[in-house]
Amino acid sequence: MTDSTQAIAPPRDIATHPASYSRLLVLALLTASILMHTPAALADDAAPKKTAPRPSLTQSTQSRETWAKRRQEILQAAEQVMGPFPTPTTRIDLAVKVVSEERADGLRFRKVTFQSDPTDRVPAWILLPEQSRTDKRPALLCLHQTQRAGKDEPVGKSGAANMHYGVELARRGFIVLAPDYPSFGEHTYDFAAHPEYASGTMKAIWDNSRAVDLLTQMPEVDPARIGVIGHSLGGHNAIFTALFEPRLKAVVSSCGFTSFKTDDVPSWTGPNYMPRIATVYQNDAARLPFDFDELIAALAPRPFLAVAATRDNDFDVSGVKDTLESARTAYQLLGAPDALTGLYPDSPHDFPPAAREAACRFLETALAR
Repeated sequence: MTDSTQAIAPPRDIATHPASYSRLLVLALLTASILMHTPAALADDAAPKKTAPRPSLTQSTQSRETWAKRRQEILQAAEQVMGPFPTPTTRIDLAVKVVSEERADGLRFRKVTFQSDPTDRVPAWILLPEQSRTDKRPALLCLHQTQRAGKDEPVGKSGAANMHYGVELARRGFIVLAPDYPSFGEHTYDFAAHPEYASGTMKAIWDNSRAVDLLTQMPEVDPARIGVIGHSLGGHNAIFTALFEPRLKAVVSSCGFTSFKTDDVPSWTGPNYMPRIATVYQNDAARLPFDFDELIAALAPRPFLAVAATRDNDFDVSGVKDTLESARTAYQLLGAPDALTGLYPDSPHDFPPAAREAACRFLETALAR
């Protein structure tokens, strides 16, 4: 796949990926001044230190005090692989610009761009129900799959009908914001030119956090009722974003993950994902400092729905079930065992109608007053 700026390895949804990629220059990592901060940074050609095996989630959830400490370690482990979450000084004015606005089927489709960081603007769709209300509405960050059209697909302007979850949710009364992932849709982005981000994953996390900033500033939105939903690329992007963004109160991940132990680890290593998985951790799941059970556990007690298709050839359903069972210990500790839910449609890598309906109901319940 090629975008308008450079050839990149396409994300895992649509193609086979090389096992490794060019390492970022150590000098660039040391001198990047916009976003990097030293404690969490890890040079790409540095070998990971040998450490004792991580405690299991069962061991880590014996008490709230033990879990609070372990949760911070999980966030730090994620930053070791993804790069550091940008510092507060990077949260500059959004400078939102309206590109266009149209009305259709009881909705307003507003195309905008916003300033994510000092050098980049993110294109996005905002969908607003036309029906007037005096109270504030819940809102959703809707993240697209690997699809060149990017944000256009979840809002129903392109792609498969099963991927139109954004417009479906807007019709049910949610305010929806659908941004382009870096290098997709209208978001032209050259990863090599931005070493201040150690990964495309962290750049996307930051863009999504800024999208939450935008939602909280909208007078129509209840800032206490914002969630996130995504399929495939959007499914794991939803998890990664919620890990660093506590304002997201509910998460739906459709066909978005499995355990690294049952996955094709090299497919996570492109510049638009996490190159350090290859350059630092040698594509070895055993060396990685986190797995998806730990990431999902770190979201507790926030409501989390995993939609895992039983015939998904990309993300093995048995790994999803094992992941949720392991993460459940944190939800139990925090008094929310029922907030963690798995749904297993008989389907390939897709988001079929019955599963989308269940996801809509889940979000309506989770984000109710």
